[in-house]
Amino acid sequence: MIVVAIIIIALLAAIAIPNLLTARRTANEAASKATVRSFSTAAETFSTTHSGAYPTKVGSSTDAGGLYDFINSAPSYCANATGTVTAVQGYNYACTLTTGGYTFVATPVTVGTTGSVTYTASTGGVLTPL
Repeated sequence: MIVVAIIIIALLAAIAIPNLLTARRTANEAASKATVRSFSTAAETFSTTHSGAYPTKVGSSTDAGGLYDFINSAPSYCANATGTVTAVQGYNYACTLTTGGYTFVATPVTVGTTGSVTYTASTGGVLTPL
């Protein structure tokens, strides 16, 4: 009787665990896509209000004049403006900021496990899934 119960529990776990992992991967992908899109929108808004110049730094609450001025979560995802990688919610984020433009890249920490799509946004607000 106990063996039957253990077998049933094992079967249910075998069915449920892959579905839970798929749901988590899908949530990570949706979050990374939304984050990259938000950063792109913030950079474009910065450019509009600064005569076409894009932000050259991430900035912070004590360091005005950067991407932070338009999106407060920027320092959590972008370590700096030179492409240093920061891992958040299953994705690595790299932000490159120059006066002439930007690139935001989100790549899965572990392809196939934490995500399967790399998202890139570049100057002009173009979001590209790879």
